[in-house]
Amino acid sequence: MKKSTPLVDAASRYCAVALLALILIGSIRANTVSDEPVRGSQLLKRPCDEIYVVGEKETLHTISEKCGDRFIVERNPHIHDPDDVFPGLVIKIIPSTGRKP
Repeated sequence: MKKSTPLVDAASRYCAVALLALILIGSIRANTVSDEPVRGSQLLKRPCDEIYVVGEKETLHTISEKCGDRFIVERNPHIHDPDDVFPGLVIKIIPSTGRKP
């Protein structure tokens, strides 16, 4: 085997560091949606998507009113007790067409 020269080793390290820096900068830029910070009131006004994540202090009743779906429990068989809803729980929502804004 041939021994590599110190110049080749240094160039290889610099290229690896530069490539890593470009990947990190690209991933940071790709994850940035907006320059404005997200505030709590913006989260409460989010639209009701088909996949809904329960927020802090939300109940099935408030979600049902907000999204216009009266059959949340029937569409989510993983909810065994309607009173046992917690933040982070993922539920399926099918809003009616006459949903309140």
